[in-house]
Amino acid sequence: MLAAVILSGGESSRMGSPKALLPYQGRPFLEHLLEITKHPKIGVRRVVLGAHAQAIARAIPLEADEIVINTEWEKGQLSSVQAGLRSLPQGTEGMLLCPIDHPLVSANLAGELIEKFYATGAPVVVPVYEGRRGHPVIFSARVYAELMAAPLEVGARAVVRAHLPELAEVTTNEEGVVLNLNDPEALQKLTGRDD
Repeated sequence: MLAAVILSGGESSRMGSPKALLPYQGRPFLEHLLEITKHPKIGVRRVVLGAHAQAIARAIPLEADEIVINTEWEKGQLSSVQAGLRSLPQGTEGMLLCPIDHPLVSANLAGELIEKFYATGAPVVVPVYEGRRGHPVIFSARVYAELMAAPLEVGARAVVRAHLPELAEVTTNEEGVVLNLNDPEALQKLTGRDD
């Protein structure tokens, strides 16, 4: 069984409003990520909230056990990864990590990453678009301790780099894996497109 951990703990200062609640194709980013993480192999789901926890929890229907509050969200994304990890029950085989600023990925891609994880047993599984690695990423349970010990300033990338020789990649034509929606301009560019 895998866990899905959706990271939505940051302040969204450049965006000006919580990214989790931004609309894309008629629904908030967070609702879309909750939808794509519905998979038979995903048995646990966590949404890590921080700066805008109350507003997000009021706006999006979440189960009480899905919500994790990161009281140290100012320390950056890795602190939310670690808060999510600490909340997981014993026995998960890995974690599908979904940052809220990479919402434009499909359930189909999540399924391909999960298939690759179980087919290879790799410690880290990443999607690759036109030679660039992106999100979401699956981390095997055997690297959880490394995530907990990673330096805050480098974050989860430190674990990815440490396992480059064993990394499993899933090539995708979904540009969303590398689109980081951090500010209104990026969102505007995207929503202004025809697709």
